[in-house]
Amino acid sequence: MSTTGIDTLIARLRTAGCVFAEDEAALLIAAATDDEQLETLVERRIAGFPLEHLLGWAEFRGLRVAVAPNVFVPRQRTGFLVEQAIALGRAMIRTASADRNDETKDVTLSSSEPMTVLDMCCGSGALGMAFAIEAAAEGIRVDLTATDIEPAAVACARTNLAPLGARVVEGDLFTPVPTELRGRVRILLANTPYVPSAAIASMPPEARDHEPRVALDGGADGLDVLRRIAAVATDWLAPGGHLLVEESEAQAPRAVQLMRDHGLHARIAEDDELGATVVIGTRPALSGAAA
Repeated sequence: MSTTGIDTLIARLRTAGCVFAEDEAALLIAAATDDEQLETLVERRIAGFPLEHLLGWAEFRGLRVAVAPNVFVPRQRTGFLVEQAIALGRAMIRTASADRNDETKDVTLSSSEPMTVLDMCCGSGALGMAFAIEAAAEGIRVDLTATDIEPAAVACARTNLAPLGARVVEGDLFTPVPTELRGRVRILLANTPYVPSAAIASMPPEARDHEPRVALDGGADGLDVLRRIAAVATDWLAPGGHLLVEESEAQAPRAVQLMRDHGLHARIAEDDELGATVVIGTRPALSGAAA
């Protein structure tokens, strides 16, 4: 394509509201096999289709994650949740010289033991994929299971997670999760829908019109799915295991209280630069009330 053609393409994308028009133009040009296909991609992008759906992939924490139409596109801010999960996973690994007592023996695990991780509402499987790859780079073995209710998401997750030997199951929250994981999950990543139902209409069209509503709509206050997960989280988490969910800043205090109401210690972690808020619930190592 000539320089004039590229400039025209960038101008069309910018007029359509694409903030990073130059970058998008380069990606669309690279994805197209000929001018006709390029024009089709550009027209669909201008019409509001997510760029990632047109490319067939999304970038997440330096990884290329396969996505497809009707699959939730992983947000960059959600990388903060993965960072928090990696830090918690790292803390669980004891060194060979660690002296564990009865109060900590069920909380930590040796570096030779696989860490049981569950990626719930997994979408494309981006969170579990990033966690497993980054954990492996630190010598942490991961036994990963991912689950989603959307068939298209499950198909994408299987593509993304197959190289990691993960199992991906389809169904509603814990329903399809193998029962042998009950009480063994060390890290539960739950990228739950948290947009209040009334706010869906004001979302950007590329999300509102092209991503599955079940991946966005969190009910009247945005916390319906979290309520269902928190209610049974202590049944699935190992002692000292962690549940991590992304919420809005306004929702986070209520999410904390929900977790505490169901026996979890809970706290809020934030990253102002990314605009990310993560609520972390931890199953107590010993019996007793949550803080």
